[in-house]
Amino acid sequence: MVKILMIIAPVDFRDEELFRTKEIFEKKGFQVTVTSKEICLAKGMLGATTQIDKSLESVNVNEYEAVVFIGGSGASMYFDDKTALNIAKNAKSLNKVIGAICIAPSILANAGVLEGKNATCYPSERKNLSAKGAKYIESEVIVDGRIVTADGPKSAEKFGIKIAELLE
Repeated sequence: MVKILMIIAPVDFRDEELFRTKEIFEKKGFQVTVTSKEICLAKGMLGATTQIDKSLESVNVNEYEAVVFIGGSGASMYFDDKTALNIAKNAKSLNKVIGAICIAPSILANAGVLEGKNATCYPSERKNLSAKGAKYIESEVIVDGRIVTADGPKSAEKFGIKIAELLE
């Protein structure tokens, strides 16, 4: 059973980035765990809600084949969050599939995961990715090895499909 960890902000995650991507994973039979800073009813930017399965602090990256960071304005809370950055670093060192969409690629950049990698993101984070050693490419979705980055909500489906392909 392929297990995927999806990390969202408790408030202001981007609804379609979570739900569209999660739907693609579940249709493939993958088991999805949604995690956040705390166990709560998380609320998206467009008003949708989802129950958090597990707190970020209790995550063991070894239990998952992929770690996916979801964007939305709330994701900025993880830019300097030690736990989130360590999850990204551990996922890379364990050669897991790693995904980040919208502003979330900045979490990967800040963790040092995108150094020397091709990546995309929401335009507001372009400078940060470049400053942290990523090669920014303006594109909907970029796959570099086992890392998948995407530019935002309109690319959620393509993002989910690319991650699923790496896991199959």
